Amino acid sequence: MIKGFNKLLGVFLIFVLLSCGKSNEIIEDEELKSNLITSYMEEAQNSEFSIDKRKANLDRAYNMSSTLEDGVYKRSTIQDISIVYYALKDYENYKKMNQKALRLSILINDSLGIATSYGNLGIYYRASKIDSAYYNFEQSEQIYLKMTGYDYNHGKVLIDLAQILRKTKDYTESESLTVKAIEKFESSGNKKYLPLCYTNLGILAKSLEHYDKAVEYQQKAIEYAKGTNKEVLQTLISLNNIGTVYKSQKKYDRAKETYRKALSYTEFLSKNPKRHSLLLDNLAYVNFLSKDTVDIPDLFYKALHIRDSIKNQYGIITNTLHLAEYYQSINQDSIAKIYAEQSRDLSLELQNNEELLLAYQLLSEISDSKEGLGYAQKYIALNDSLVKEERLFRDKFARIKFETEEIVEENQQISRENQILIIAILGLTALFLLGYIIFRQQQSNKELLFAQTQQESNEEIYRLLLNQQIKLEEGRQMEQQRMSEELHDGVLGRLFGVRLSLDGINQRANDGFTETRNKYIDELKAIEKEIRLISHDLGAETLPSDVAYIDAVENLIKDLCEVHKIKFEFNNDEDIDWEGIDDQKKVNFFRILQESMQNIFKHAHADHIKINFEYVDSTINLTILDDGIGFKTNKVKKGIGLKNITSRVSQMNGEVQFLSNEDMGTTVSVHVPIEVKVEEVY
Repeated sequence: MIKGFNKLLGVFLIFVLLSCGKSNEIIEDEELKSNLITSYMEEAQNSEFSIDKRKANLDRAYNMSSTLEDGVYKRSTIQDISIVYYALKDYENYKKMNQKALRLSILINDSLGIATSYGNLGIYYRASKIDSAYYNFEQSEQIYLKMTGYDYNHGKVLIDLAQILRKTKDYTESESLTVKAIEKFESSGNKKYLPLCYTNLGILAKSLEHYDKAVEYQQKAIEYAKGTNKEVLQTLISLNNIGTVYKSQKKYDRAKETYRKALSYTEFLSKNPKRHSLLLDNLAYVNFLSKDTVDIPDLFYKALHIRDSIKNQYGIITNTLHLAEYYQSINQDSIAKIYAEQSRDLSLELQNNEELLLAYQLLSEISDSKEGLGYAQKYIALNDSLVKEERLFRDKFARIKFETEEIVEENQQISRENQILIIAILGLTALFLLGYIIFRQQQSNKELLFAQTQQESNEEIYRLLLNQQIKLEEGRQMEQQRMSEELHDGVLGRLFGVRLSLDGINQRANDGFTETRNKYIDELKAIEKEIRLISHDLGAETLPSDVAYIDAVENLIKDLCEVHKIKFEFNNDEDIDWEGIDDQKKVNFFRILQESMQNIFKHAHADHIKINFEYVDSTINLTILDDGIGFKTNKVKKGIGLKNITSRVSQMNGEVQFLSNEDMGTTVSVHVPIEVKVEEVY
């Protein structure tokens, strides 16, 4: 046994020595790619370059990274590229990069990559689709729960989840997650996000009317930010929040003192007009509430002027609402109504429902009785809707959390079952080997018997194949008969009619009938083309299994365009995995192409056709353009061809558009969603 091991070791060493040169070439190639990617990334992050040039370098970095071998380095590089896209406010490419990183992470079973990608996608969605953000953060959090050594990353996901839950007024769960995030940050030794955590706790405490705790948390946020590059910003944020707490307690003097303290940071505020206007507006509002008319309404207008200059629309909503309240208090309802309506209109435009609710309430008080009643009804309806929406969000989040935990439990159960299965397989294998050794002699007789049985089975299979061949031949003869009848009754009938017409013209032959004869000769040519199309259609009725799908499509386009002497361009997106797409959908795409091209040949009088397959966001887009005479889509009834195309797209749950106008060519645009299968993560 030792000799055998030594022999195996010797072979392995020889293999390593022989492949050493080749490995060095691969390593050098990977290092070159890595250096190029680093160079592109440095230029993409250079603020001296234009945004377009920086994005172009990011594109080069991604194109180079896509040639790397699938692995953690490639995944990490793509995620680094996504972060630079985010810094450049190119959020769509940020999302696209993280979707690619997620697919790669799942492929290589990289748990950290999966968790990071889900977390980044949650950041993308948190400003627009709060439920999608929650789903992605929850997926990330569940993976971090099973990992060690990544407390800092885990803490960031927890505070993101806590802020989402605070927005939906699930204060208790938000507080619990924030405390867990603080524990993670403290255990990691990286306290960068602790000010944010204590700020969130302070806002939660104020919402729960725990005012002393709210002030305490905001002061802790200031303490943790000291010595960092965000010390002044965090101080202003927390001072503003403390002022809001005092305002809720009606401790107006302390609120004014706090806002004035924040406004004393003049140098910082001169470079941050948005925060400056917020503090001015809050100070003015506290003055108004405390009936301190000094600088009122001048402070309101000063804040509004700053917000107008920087187009801070959300700030303008609050500012105009405060001005409306002020003018209502001095019985100038007409001016109050102007500002309240301005706040209402902007709130509707930006879908700021909380401020819209306040605007409706104020308008119901300052409008005449009939109009005021209408605003009161709108207030009640919106308030009920917001309460219902908050409840639905909490229910949806609970369902997402339950389903995620259920999937994790199922994965763990499957993992345990797999372990048991492996042990069972190993045991059965051992038993099988033992049985094989013991009964090897007896198997010789069984093999002979099996060979006889197999011979009989082969004879039976041969008979079945003969019967099947006979049935296929019968089907082929029936199809030939059908083709014969169709050609005889259709095409030959037309040929016979043309021949009779030409015979009649020849009997009366003179120069006056030349044009008529030419007309029928052209008809004969059209019939020839029709026969060719019928022949091609019959030949392409099924897609050959031994030819790649996209080759069959390209051959179809090439053959038809050569028959009709039309130039064409064809492009196929390499991201489309045609082998993984349902056969029925591939046939439908094939038929849509056939039908569209036949329409072009019959009606468009085009010189050039352009056909593109693209893959965007799990959707295949097919575009067919021609430079023909076009038609007015609103004046032409759909023929059988367009109806067939529409029907096939509908079968695939897709969308189709026919864009055309006279002398402008025609575009057929088909969008079909393709289901992407994502493997479960264990």
